[in-house]
Order: sequence, then structure tokens, then C-alpha cells
Amino acid sequence: MLEDVKEMFLSEEDIRGRVRELGRMITDDHQGKQIIMVGILKGAAIFMADLARAVQLPMTMDYISISNYPGDSESLGAVRIVKDLHLSITNRDAVLVESIVDTGLTLRYLVDTLMTRKPASLKVCSLLDKPARRIVEVPIDYKGFDVPDEYLVGYGLAYKQRYRNFPSIYTLKEEIYKHA
Repeated sequence: MLEDVKEMFLSEEDIRGRVRELGRMITDDHQGKQIIMVGILKGAAIFMADLARAVQLPMTMDYISISNYPGDSESLGAVRIVKDLHLSITNRDAVLVESIVDTGLTLRYLVDTLMTRKPASLKVCSLLDKPARRIVEVPIDYKGFDVPDEYLVGYGLAYKQRYRNFPSIYTLKEEIYKHA
């Protein structure tokens, strides 16, 4: 599958180092609190596992999954929750964990939805931020890396559900996703 990638964008070591820094930041900001980390499936699963080990606080973890409505374009932001949280975030300090913020539409929907559940606080942690594609502004309290407008795969990021298992992040060759 490495023949499908153009080049390495972020090495496993770069990612590991930044995840440790993000974990320290979350730990410092939530001293004396027990947080709930909420991962957005599927992309954030690997990042959240590593991030959880880097946070030195008592915590619980849960996951939420969303999907575009059939027939709707991702750019329209028409999404639905396909797997909701099992744990309540009401009156709890929550950290929403995302792999990449692109247009901001999906994250805006999730932040607005989770805020209706009355958490004590809600912070957003995203490994990657792609500001060139932003349509709506969203808060990113803990950001790993700014990235260019390229198709990225690896470390949880996928194209057609492939490449998530790569330990580094790569740019995907255009011919892989443009012909589809």
C-alpha cells in the first residue's frame, strides 16, 4: 500500500512527541478534575488511544460516530449520529478528540450537539488542522499540527477505509483518489 502514497508528511516520532505534549497540556489544564475523553470514530481511535496514555489524570473514555446523510455532499454538513455516547457528559469536563479538522462543519455539529448535554466544560483536541478548507470556524483548544490542503492517510486517517494502520502520516497520490 505504500506505493499509493506520495511522501511521508509526519513521522511516527514527530506524532509521538506532539501527542505527549498535547497530553501534558490537557493534564495541566484539568488538574484536580476527572475528564471524559470523547473520540470521533473511526479516524480518532488511534490518536485517542495514544493521547489517553499521555494524559496523567483519572478519566473515562467513550466514542461517538457520525455519517453523512446518503446522497448529501460532505461539504453541506448534513450529518447524523450513527453511534452515540454510552456515558453522560452532563456536568463533566469533556475533551472531544478529532483526527483532523477540515471544513469545520462536522466538528461544529458535534460541538453544538454535545453542548446541549450540558457538560461542565467541552474542549476540542485535534491532531491535525487544515485551515485552507475551513467553511465554519470551530474552537480547537489543543492542536497538534497545521496541515496543507492535501489528502492525508495513516495514523487513523483513511481513504476508502484503507491506510489507517500506518504509524506515520502520508500524502496520498492524486491518482488514487481523483479517479474514483
